[in-house]
Amino acid sequence: MRKLTILLALLGLALLTGCTAWFGAGSVMKAIVSIGVVGFMATVVAQLAVDAILGLAWHAACRDIPFVQLVVSRMIRDAAASCLPFSQLGGMVLGIRATCSSDLFAPRGKGRAIDGSEAACANLVDITTEVMGQILFILTAVLCLVAHQQSSPFARPVIIGLVLLTLGIAGFVYTQRRGGDLLKRAGRMLGHNMAAQWQDAMLSSADTIQERFDAIWSHPRRIMEGALLHYVGWLGSAATIWVAYYFLGAHLSFGGAVAIEGVACGIMSVSFLVPAGLGVQEAAYITLGSAFGIAPSISLGLSLLRRGRELVIGIPMLLLWQAMEMRALRHKAPAQPQEAPATVPAGEPAKPPQD
Repeated sequence: MRKLTILLALLGLALLTGCTAWFGAGSVMKAIVSIGVVGFMATVVAQLAVDAILGLAWHAACRDIPFVQLVVSRMIRDAAASCLPFSQLGGMVLGIRATCSSDLFAPRGKGRAIDGSEAACANLVDITTEVMGQILFILTAVLCLVAHQQSSPFARPVIIGLVLLTLGIAGFVYTQRRGGDLLKRAGRMLGHNMAAQWQDAMLSSADTIQERFDAIWSHPRRIMEGALLHYVGWLGSAATIWVAYYFLGAHLSFGGAVAIEGVACGIMSVSFLVPAGLGVQEAAYITLGSAFGIAPSISLGLSLLRRGRELVIGIPMLLLWQAMEMRALRHKAPAQPQEAPATVPAGEPAKPPQD
């Protein structure tokens, strides 16, 4: 898997370099410079607002964890997936670690330690509600695309992918509702081939994980609220590229921005093994932008601006995560035992200290 990820990253980087060379580095740089500092900061602020909505969506489903703690964890998870040479799965691992150690940012009196099983369950539920909102968002994008171009070649493959994504998330939900039972069944099947204490630990962890999932899924209304807020967050991501296109000088309606962002995120979901979607994101924006009459150099400039925005937000979040990990290690370090003072037997005078 690691070799495949590295290979896909190299292929994506080669595709990105080829696109830049094909459309002219000068045209791309002109498109990037034309947005200016004000335009770039506007896209950064818009993305931070979207991050707050995503944290609110997570908190709607997992209300036992403070809102600020979830926002920080979510931003670190996204930063790992967009700034580091990891796939989305690697970002998931860092997201779980961040959820365990981000109690520093919880309101005073509400912060608490989050163990690994609770953090993993919370992240999996957040991804589930995000995909639910993404399905609705992609469907909205397809409708906007068909309204603009009835014979669009993207409509049919995106709808097919949407059906597969729906089936996949249905199986994912079933696994969460029955994951503990499946893990316990696997532990019993493998019981003859593992030590007794390992089997007991596996069965105990299965019960703990299932209890975590049951506690969250026992509130279906909260799950729906999280999915709807994620849908609002996806619409917010479309608003960020609409703002970027506006500062780049491209005339695009908000419905067009929804169509481009929705279909592009559907394409990138299929290529989740490619680290940071290198090359895939650029090709999607160029092709979809052309369908709305936008020059390829502007769409490529938009993709590069998006990557720049991810770096501006992501690098400080990764540094923050490192500081959180160091703080957690310091707290786990055992305190040095102090030497106990010597006791003086009863009836004996204490000896004066020697010079």
